[in-house]
Amino acid sequence: MFAVYATDSVLRYHRMETRSWDLGIFEQAVRAYAHLRAPVVDLKGPGTDILGDHFSPVTALLAPAYRLFPTPVTLLVAQAALFALAAVPVTRAATRLLGRASGLAIGVAYGLSWGIQQAVDFDFHEICFAVPLIAFSLEALLRRRWHAALSWAVPLVLVKEDLGLTLTAIALVVAWRARGEAPRIRRYALGVAVFGVLASVVTVTTVIPAFNGTGGYDYWSKVAGGPNPFAGADTKLRTLAWLLLPTSGLLAVRSPLLLAGAPTLGWRFLSGEEHYWSTDWHYNAVLMPIVLLALADAVDTARNDRRPWLRAYADRLPACAAAAALALTTAQPLSALTEADTYRKPERAVAAEKLLARIPDGATVESDVGPLSRLTGRCRVLWLGDSRGVVPGWIAMENLSGQADHPLGLARELHPEYRYRMVGQAGGYALMERV
Repeated sequence: MFAVYATDSVLRYHRMETRSWDLGIFEQAVRAYAHLRAPVVDLKGPGTDILGDHFSPVTALLAPAYRLFPTPVTLLVAQAALFALAAVPVTRAATRLLGRASGLAIGVAYGLSWGIQQAVDFDFHEICFAVPLIAFSLEALLRRRWHAALSWAVPLVLVKEDLGLTLTAIALVVAWRARGEAPRIRRYALGVAVFGVLASVVTVTTVIPAFNGTGGYDYWSKVAGGPNPFAGADTKLRTLAWLLLPTSGLLAVRSPLLLAGAPTLGWRFLSGEEHYWSTDWHYNAVLMPIVLLALADAVDTARNDRRPWLRAYADRLPACAAAAALALTTAQPLSALTEADTYRKPERAVAAEKLLARIPDGATVESDVGPLSRLTGRCRVLWLGDSRGVVPGWIAMENLSGQADHPLGLARELHPEYRYRMVGQAGGYALMERV
């Protein structure tokens, strides 16, 4: 799975098919950590400390690797490794409960799950650290290793501000499972659950505002701005169906482990931001190990059920989940690895790279999505239209669809007091220099 994930990510970068500005944002943050500086991310606004946007100090762990290999490919390969690493506890836990064949099937179902594929295909995000942490935590929980389960989950508070609530959910499941045999562990788990809530609350109300230039949390309007909980009900129900049907045939709902996914689904579905509701992008990756390990747990308990039909259904589900993941892969991002064009760099990408190479190292560049991942490792890169008074020496922009008929006119509109000259246009990209 590591080889597959890394190949998909690196080849997409090679073809200059970066899908968002996130790869550039995280490279700027990790680059700063690698040089022992505050994680300033100019793409979010000149001088913006990324800890005032999302609280993800865990990305500093990538700094040594990035210092050795200063390229966004380092982030993509690291993400592939972390996603693949989670397959180890998922498969191991399922194998211990269900036997080798069923355990391997659940491992395959995780490795090819649509949530992981979508995340791999959407550049880099900090949640790649959460996926193995959750998987190792739930594996330990299923083995009744309560301290290990909580210890694996506690670092989630350093991955992203909302994951403190996921820690709380895991701790509550531990408390429930340990209630009859370890009362002391139950009290400890309840304490960890309280810590998870406090960590999220303090991070959102105090820590992030302390690093934020406005003294607030920029995502309140998105997270708490939903018109009503039933808005987009069709999209939300479709996402729930994707989460539970092909991955577990609905049997996962019989396992309390599924509660670990409730906080993530809760803030997403209560949000007014439509992008959070769907199956796209990286938002569902943290749910994949939860659903697959809940399936393993549910199959294990169903084997002792008095209803023959349920036992028979449960016994077949691991193989069905693996078959569904394989079948759905034909319409998921990893299917691109079967196409010859995936392994070829388009001529437009070659031409665009030559054009962008004319920008000197250390220059200040205003850029949109297309060029920025080629520049953030060696230039100061600002988001196109959000330079906030900083006048860039260069403007690089993607114009594949021809939306900007006159790039120089856009440059004059953005910086009316300065003049820019057209350096060149190639591969659907335009490059301008201040004169």
